[in-house]
Amino acid sequence: MTQSRSTRQPQPRLTHPLRQAWTQVVRTARRTTADGLVVGTSGNVSARVGDTVLVTPSGVPYDRLGPRDAVAVDLDGQQVLGTLKPTSELPMHLAVYRETDAEAVVHTHAVHATAVSTLVDELPAIHYMTAALGGPVRVAPYALYGTDELADAMIEALRDRSGCLLRNHGTVVHGATLDQAFDRTAQLEWMCRVWLTAASVPGRTPTLIPRDELRRAADKLSGYGQPG
Repeated sequence: MTQSRSTRQPQPRLTHPLRQAWTQVVRTARRTTADGLVVGTSGNVSARVGDTVLVTPSGVPYDRLGPRDAVAVDLDGQQVLGTLKPTSELPMHLAVYRETDAEAVVHTHAVHATAVSTLVDELPAIHYMTAALGGPVRVAPYALYGTDELADAMIEALRDRSGCLLRNHGTVVHGATLDQAFDRTAQLEWMCRVWLTAASVPGRTPTLIPRDELRRAADKLSGYGQPG
């Protein structure tokens, strides 16, 4: 009697572009733990290749991930590669790819950013790098992790921005590459730390950067770095 294959899980089979993307996903996920942006497996990372999204699996330490552990879904969330279960935050990642032109997403539970998410509705413009994220970073209202409700709240907070805070939860940042998404995540955590430090001085109120100056900074940052 032949066993039905209708419930067989997809098997790992990486094409060259997907293999390269998976390598970058794992490398970036390991950077989030090395830099203290997540503890254990609390964050997640993804990259888009065409209509395929490579994403870290649920509950697996990043230092244990290898090429045979690759996980990928299509834009509808159907698993097309791998046998490990995708991250529980998959709805957030897919929402970003459906609603923006992002090619990479990094989600963390960074300490200072999470602390700020419990205090304000928007991170004050404490530094000109606010402009690198599109403007003052909004805080999405709290919703249970892994839900469509959280994904919807995140998308609203990301409007015209490349990063946001999730109340009592952490950060979501996207970019054209994983390196860019990670760098923006690190900058966001740093700005949260600066604001918390300045705001904690008794009797003093931090000065903030006016919106006109943020626009000037955004224009200058657009030409930052080496040409090409």
